[in-house]
Amino acid sequence: MTSVSLYWRIFGLNAVVLGSATALLLWAPVTVSVPVLLTEAVILVGGLAVMLVANAALLRIGLAPLDRVTRLMTTVDLLRPGQRLPVRGGGEVAELVSAFNAMLERLEGERASSSARAILAQEGERRRIAQELHDEVGQSMTAVLLALKRVADEAEEPLRAELHQAQEITRGSLDEVRRLVRRLRPGVLDDLGLVSAVTSLATEFSTHTGLHVVRRFDPDLPSLDHETELVIYRVAQEGLTNAARHAEARRVELTLRGTDRGVVLEVADDGRGIGAAREGAGLRGMRERALLIGATLDIWSPDQVSAAGTGTRIRLTVPAVRKQS
Repeated sequence: MTSVSLYWRIFGLNAVVLGSATALLLWAPVTVSVPVLLTEAVILVGGLAVMLVANAALLRIGLAPLDRVTRLMTTVDLLRPGQRLPVRGGGEVAELVSAFNAMLERLEGERASSSARAILAQEGERRRIAQELHDEVGQSMTAVLLALKRVADEAEEPLRAELHQAQEITRGSLDEVRRLVRRLRPGVLDDLGLVSAVTSLATEFSTHTGLHVVRRFDPDLPSLDHETELVIYRVAQEGLTNAARHAEARRVELTLRGTDRGVVLEVADDGRGIGAAREGAGLRGMRERALLIGATLDIWSPDQVSAAGTGTRIRLTVPAVRKQS
């Protein structure tokens, strides 16, 4: 069966309405006086209103798919894949909806590929910077510490006290450089695995920010490849950072558990909640990382996490991937 084009459907609807009006004027026992009587004016206006309403209703039904396409075009987000319109019937509108769905499929694939390249390049740059900080800055500051110690041992008061103070400042700066290196390149992830890396992250975060971090980790998680473990680590890192910087939270719960279908990471705080605030670069970066491994990222504010506020909950659902040998 050949589908009728949108043009001929609209033409047919208008032809039916106008033909009905013409037939009514030709064969109905209705005449128009000069001047027009009140009853005749009421009949004419009523007939016109019926024609307009019928035409508007039929056009709305015919053009409803275009309205759905327009609404989706204004709200679609490539970081939330899977948004599609149902294809009903045939004709030009159905072809337009199919083409729009195919375009979304193509754009989501291209976005995922470009995000993967950008994230991998970012991780490579982080490793390079961490290596340079460790090899160049760290070693230089260690040499400065040793030199200060030698001079302080031979110096007399009050110069010795000032040199000791300079040692403490340098030692604190060296500790900060080492902390930055660990954030840029989580070596413990390569050496000891995901649970140990996230445990170390939570401990360091609690010590550095003063927030109370509650850890709930399953000891036996499904096997994951290194890329997936790195994404989980980075999402946990960003979630903790957001809780400290933006949520005004006092307590954070960090959960890592295994399921039949993979691994679930949750970061829940008792802060002010995300509300209707626009997602920043950190949250969108987490969504891009989730797309990289085919995971699902949900961010919301429950009605009440604690008495302190609504809080924010981040859940990363990762499908199980066998670790490559």
